[in-house]
Amino acid sequence: MTERLEQLQATLNAAREEVRRVILGQDAAIDAALIVILARQHALIEGVPGVAKTLLARTLGRVLGCEFARIQFTPDLMPADITGTNVFNLARNEFMLVRGPIFTSFLLADEINRAPAKTQSALLQAMQERTVTIDRETHTLSDNFTVFATQNPIEYEGTYPLPEAQKDRFLLKISIGPPDREHELALAQRMLTEHSPEITLERGEVRAVLAAGELSTARQALADVSMREEIAGYIVDIARRTRTHESILVGGGPRATQALVMSSRAHAALANRDFVTPDDVKAMAVPVLEHRLILRPEFEIEGMTTAEAVQKVLEGVAVPV
Repeated sequence: MTERLEQLQATLNAAREEVRRVILGQDAAIDAALIVILARQHALIEGVPGVAKTLLARTLGRVLGCEFARIQFTPDLMPADITGTNVFNLARNEFMLVRGPIFTSFLLADEINRAPAKTQSALLQAMQERTVTIDRETHTLSDNFTVFATQNPIEYEGTYPLPEAQKDRFLLKISIGPPDREHELALAQRMLTEHSPEITLERGEVRAVLAAGELSTARQALADVSMREEIAGYIVDIARRTRTHESILVGGGPRATQALVMSSRAHAALANRDFVTPDDVKAMAVPVLEHRLILRPEFEIEGMTTAEAVQKVLEGVAVPV
């Protein structure tokens, strides 16, 4: 194992512990978010209100030394409210750019499905190219630009479903549910003291494991995680199987294959290994694929979920030795 990979893994373990000081009982979500950041991609976070979706993104920004901004998506939100606009300055007799909240490192797009498609599309260029075009002038975003988009899985009135092209830009779908009783009891007890999660974060009791600008350098160590040709072939076979499985109408495209490669590699790094195993691929298959697939109506009527369809796909693909 290379020295820089060991350093990256030590940083990830330290980041885990710092985030856990604020976020209780959501270890899987914390790991998934770190994988997204490590792979330099974006996450779609789904969960009912009050399960710390916003707090998770804020805490990660603090721990990894990155700027954080939040946009509350509403039906009347306009694209310029996200990207910014040019405003005429009378004193200077020229137009000046007033930057929108998208000019940050970690962006929380809260309830993204409450805004119409025109506003949602303002994020597409930024997510894919890390640039923003305002009045035909292109501006570069931070190299660490990461979107954490949240949506509520139980409220559909007044929402606009995300188009498939936009969902495909998210590396993972992170599902966050309520914590178990032990962690929920610990949270309740902390609320009776001055150590509630929000106060812990606001007081600066959570330390940054990286300084501003160091994340890009740390991320380069991911290249030291090896992947055998058989594992790469296993990933390709899984993605291709989603396009022919009887329960799936629309399977994952080539971007899904790329996402499974990147996330499996990051999962291995997070597990303190310098090589990818089939278990890494299996662990990431559902969060990578479930939001990209469309089930056939007859299977959807029977109550099958996309996560279950992904499991069926995995059962039908031979695991490399």
